[in-house]
Amino acid sequence: MSDFMRPEARELLWRWRETLIGFALAGIGLWWSLGSFGIVRWIGVILTIGALNLVIAGVQRARFRQTGDGPGIVQVAERRLAYLGPLTGGQMDIADLIRLELDPTGHPAAHWILTGLGGQSIAIPINAQNADALFDLFGSLEGIQTTSLLNVLSHRPAVRVTVWEKTLTLLD
Repeated sequence: MSDFMRPEARELLWRWRETLIGFALAGIGLWWSLGSFGIVRWIGVILTIGALNLVIAGVQRARFRQTGDGPGIVQVAERRLAYLGPLTGGQMDIADLIRLELDPTGHPAAHWILTGLGGQSIAIPINAQNADALFDLFGSLEGIQTTSLLNVLSHRPAVRVTVWEKTLTLLD
């Protein structure tokens, strides 16, 4: 069964999986809301609204997702990030993160540079295995603009760019 599709096509479908599922659910919801009456019509309306939200989130996730064949593995558990790379690595609590940057000059791919309160930093390739888990993590940062994050990722600049920085108060 694995020979049924080319690997590139399978990878493309997997990358856009949330969006495709959202469109399928929106189709079912529209069918119920336009072709039924009573409670099924209202269930269809609610399903369509939920599915459109899934489509929007799926498009953002697909834009963030890379191939996943880069060096190292990203692990996220209970707001603690760990990167296990072949040459570097590290762990950091998300509450300690003060700066998020994209370094397009990293080799073999661009790197996310995460800087903590104590000055420690972790460089994570954007195409590391399970790096798509970083999307939810980055989305939980206070004040981050998801659209600017995705724009920086899709239109890679020539130099390191700060995507997000925590505003520190004196009495924290």
